[in-house]
Amino acid sequence: MRDSSTDQRAVGFLLDMIDADSAVRIRRRIGAPRPGGNRRRAAQAALKLTPVPSSVLVWILEEDDPELNAAVYGHRSADEPMRRAVLRGMPFGPGRAGPLRVDTVLRRHAVEPPVPQPVVALGLVGALRAATAMGPARQAASMVLGQDDWRTVSAADRERPLPGYARWALSVRPDCPPALRDRFGSHAKFTHRVRQAGVLAGPGVYATAHGPAAHVLTVLSLGPALFPARVRDAESALRPLVRDHLGDREEAWAVLAQLLDTFHGTAPELIMTAGAIA
Repeated sequence: MRDSSTDQRAVGFLLDMIDADSAVRIRRRIGAPRPGGNRRRAAQAALKLTPVPSSVLVWILEEDDPELNAAVYGHRSADEPMRRAVLRGMPFGPGRAGPLRVDTVLRRHAVEPPVPQPVVALGLVGALRAATAMGPARQAASMVLGQDDWRTVSAADRERPLPGYARWALSVRPDCPPALRDRFGSHAKFTHRVRQAGVLAGPGVYATAHGPAAHVLTVLSLGPALFPARVRDAESALRPLVRDHLGDREEAWAVLAQLLDTFHGTAPELIMTAGAIA
């Protein structure tokens, strides 16, 4: 197996889906070290170096953990609304109330950007309705923070549809409620822009329909420590494939480890290919 911590995390994510004794034996066979130390701290360190779709950062924020919120705040893919929500202690988990405790370092040193003038002058919904270009629409959309604001926006759009620019700006927010995004649009150009923004349908779809497999599995390997509530869907989607095509066969796992670095398909395709070759 290539000496790569990312490859090891990717394979390790799949190995956690088989029984522990077999996993130890297979790790020895393919030269993958056993995970040790503080796995949460290791995952936070890996997150800093790992490009992730924006939805993954929302999955982490849904844990409503001040330490994890601080890690998201510092990630290069975090946008202004995420950082603003973290500094305000806004909860992301379904049905949770705030405010949350804000990490001490962030509270002392981070400064929230000023509220956009149109929102100050017209209010949130007023600024969204007044947006006649993408720039003002993005500014107004950046102030939709938390579940109450999303309910307000949804009610306003139901009463009278928001302008197109506002709908675009809101739809590419990874925390936009899926039902509201569906109401905003479904044509090809719309869905392409949403996909380009890193918005995912969910962990199960990400695990099975996105590639390349090495990157997807590396991102998902952070899940047990950083977004445990969400990663279960990905594990459930991949576990039957791991069981049926890899199982406890050392040769199949060795092939998977060899293929991983250059394989451009999805994780299911990688798993089935390795099993077939072995």
